[in-house]
Amino acid sequence: MSITLIVFLPLLAAIIAGLGNRIIGNVPAKLVTTAALFVACGLSWPIFLGFLSGSSTEYVVPVLSWLRSGDLQFDWALRVDTLTAVMLVVVTSVSALVHLYSWGYMDEDPDQPRFFAYLSLFTFAMLMLVTADNLVQMFFGWEGVGLASYLLIGFWFRKPSANAAAIKAFVVNRVGDLGFMMGIFGTFLVFGTVSIPAILEAAPGMQGATIGFLGGRFDLMTVLCLLLFIGAMGKSAQLGLHTWLPDAMEGPTPVSALIHAATMVTAGVFMVCRLSPMFETSPTALTVVTVVGACTALFAATVGLVQTDIKRVIAYSTCSQLGYMFFAAGVGAYGAAMFHLFTHAFFKALLFLGAGSVIHAMHHEQDMRYYGGLRKHIPLTFWAMIAGTLAITGVGIVGVAGFAGFYSKDGIIEAAFASGTQVGQFAFTIGVFAALLTSFYSWRLIFLTFFGTPRWIQSEHIQHSVHKTPAQAGADTTGGYHPHESPLPMLIPLGVLTVGAVAAGFVFHHAFIDAEHGAAFWNGSLFFNAHLMHEMHEVPLWVKLASTVAMLIGLVTAILMYLVNNSLPAKLASALSPLYRFFLNKWYFDELYNHIFVKPSFALGRFFWKVGDEGTINRFGPDGAAVLVSSGSRVAMKLQSGFLYSYALVMLMGLVAALTWLMVR
Repeated sequence: MSITLIVFLPLLAAIIAGLGNRIIGNVPAKLVTTAALFVACGLSWPIFLGFLSGSSTEYVVPVLSWLRSGDLQFDWALRVDTLTAVMLVVVTSVSALVHLYSWGYMDEDPDQPRFFAYLSLFTFAMLMLVTADNLVQMFFGWEGVGLASYLLIGFWFRKPSANAAAIKAFVVNRVGDLGFMMGIFGTFLVFGTVSIPAILEAAPGMQGATIGFLGGRFDLMTVLCLLLFIGAMGKSAQLGLHTWLPDAMEGPTPVSALIHAATMVTAGVFMVCRLSPMFETSPTALTVVTVVGACTALFAATVGLVQTDIKRVIAYSTCSQLGYMFFAAGVGAYGAAMFHLFTHAFFKALLFLGAGSVIHAMHHEQDMRYYGGLRKHIPLTFWAMIAGTLAITGVGIVGVAGFAGFYSKDGIIEAAFASGTQVGQFAFTIGVFAALLTSFYSWRLIFLTFFGTPRWIQSEHIQHSVHKTPAQAGADTTGGYHPHESPLPMLIPLGVLTVGAVAAGFVFHHAFIDAEHGAAFWNGSLFFNAHLMHEMHEVPLWVKLASTVAMLIGLVTAILMYLVNNSLPAKLASALSPLYRFFLNKWYFDELYNHIFVKPSFALGRFFWKVGDEGTINRFGPDGAAVLVSSGSRVAMKLQSGFLYSYALVMLMGLVAALTWLMVR
């Protein structure tokens, strides 16, 4: 079956490249992994198009019998339905393009086989997750992408900041995964199975049941759904467990594109949509999902306003867009959430790879304050990033046409309003305001990078990496450095993703969120609220125009501040200094966690180390025994004088002691 090849080809390629490494060399390792991903991608699209046309139905391909232990029994099997098909094309398409892009971006790296092996391993783990037929298999893929992300973020392991970022991602995700594990344990306890279809079929019958938890009795499905959602919060970087995501930028740029666009961070959204019949039984859980998603969208957008690292701006943008997906799921618009996941994969991968092209052109300088005027030097990258920006900001004309985000993001905002609930209105308001902020920081990135006067002459990093003679330095007003367009392996993925950013929304919006077509397309693979989707298209015109107006306000503000009068940002930051510092320090989450968790953990560790380990265990254990033996040895050494009369005296004393003991007896 093609699904078996799709899933296991990346694993096979990872094994060959990883174990072969320098024995097979750079080109064979890159060729094997990239070819495997393009084959997987080529096999995935017919599956997706089959479900799109209605000619395919869901099926399960057994792989092997996995575990039999009392009531806990499950197999390793690959489930293929509409939801899986959507994720297959997202994961394999973006991963294949990232593999190709990495041919150019990582061309000078000495550890290319290891890098490509990690990329393929990451893709295999994500494919295992999206094809899971039971919760344990999903957890296997869930932890697999966690491991692979740790390896990729810390790929440049000689760089201390990369190691710290990898550890941070791993630890923060373990917090979320604890909730996910408890959710899986609780689900098995209640339903007696980990089979996803069986759980979803039985879930409606559990509505209203209660369970003992943490010393009290709570609604059963609310407890299970919230525990599962904690896992989603960690993996998809929602507010509170988001701190690892921006630091993940320490990895190579292709890693950022793969993690942020198509794989790890969308796993939480996928899981909530896969288990949507469970979440539908708990209004409380859905409310929490909505509020957390909306707050994340706002938080990340505000922080993105003031970032100067080009990759971190896009990273916070990812965090914000994931918030949109979650509050769409929270109001019951799971189809809209998956549609935004689908379009977001294209334009976010495009923006990250475009940023990588800019960084490549600028000698790995990532600070936008040292860019400027690059549109003339790297025009293809410029137009690709313009397409990505038009897509993420939702440019389009109501009733006519638009870029990808115009259909998916605006659809989420309309669905929140159409839900008619208070929490839905809250999400709608936040969504519109976040759309304004998204437009501002996205166009700010474009203007700082591609417009204005060149500022790279001020970058010591760039100038130190450029070798020029004194005569060249004196004659060249640009500091002797000229940015250059990226090689063809990096430009081809940008071109393909540009097509997706432009056309994905227009081509597929009927299938994903149309009330009639959507119900047939999803066909039970998630909870599809056809009534809500119908109401979404019937909202007032001002609701449909709200996000477009917000986008235009953000665009005009960015033009005024970065093209017309570029002294305004500094004046505004000075006038609103407390707010500016608040955003610049990311709402002080890292500092707060450092005081609440990190420092106490280190203090506790030092206590157990110094008092418990060294002061108690070692002192009275191995160290104490060693001291006793050493002291006894020194006493014994004094008796070993080497003189005959000393030994005779000892023998005499021993004999007297023995006779005394016998006489006493």
